[in-house]
Amino acid sequence: MPKMIISVDGVVIGQVALAKERTTLGRRAYNDIVIDNLAVSGEHAVLHMSGGEVEIEDLNSTNGTYVNALAIQKQALKDNDVIEVGGCRIHFRARSNLAVGPGSARSATPEFPGGGGGAGMPMSSAPTESGALVELGIPVLRVLSGVNEGQDVALQKVVTTIGKSGDAVAVVTRRRQGYVAAGVEGNVTLNGLQLGTEAVALQERDVLELSGATRMQFVRI
Repeated sequence: MPKMIISVDGVVIGQVALAKERTTLGRRAYNDIVIDNLAVSGEHAVLHMSGGEVEIEDLNSTNGTYVNALAIQKQALKDNDVIEVGGCRIHFRARSNLAVGPGSARSATPEFPGGGGGAGMPMSSAPTESGALVELGIPVLRVLSGVNEGQDVALQKVVTTIGKSGDAVAVVTRRRQGYVAAGVEGNVTLNGLQLGTEAVALQERDVLELSGATRMQFVRI
């Protein structure tokens, strides 16, 4: 079952399993997915599901609907596509391992807080453990070698600094179109190539290496 993982400022505030042929999204309370944010139109977009395929359609919203940073009117969704409406980012996962039932993500009418002043009810807490990050599919840097081998570094901040001052330091920055990395100090490589101060877009499974000692892989899991 496809699902939507909804985040604001890099923090996951809820997730919804898509179980209907037609799922509406907007600020008004009668929508299937309610996002209480003034930048979101009352009837903002609709998700059509047929035969396991999901298509999103903008309903002539004021601020538009974006998929992977591009404005769309109607577009089929692929696994890991990022939808933006108002100040919310919605990660689309084509397959969900979540069962719909008590204590799990629901296909009913969730409500997500925003800038509109409503109370809102986030359906799940922001993840704090690497296990939760794995379950929710959040972008992380997985440490492949070094003192923290096996741990995940969550990329929830706009700018995440990694490394040790005086040795090697890199920064990973979250931008509208995705994540980028740049070297700040010392010997930093990306997939074996020297990484300078000019930001380079990160792709799934790219490997950052600091001083040849610490290796980290960018993954969405």
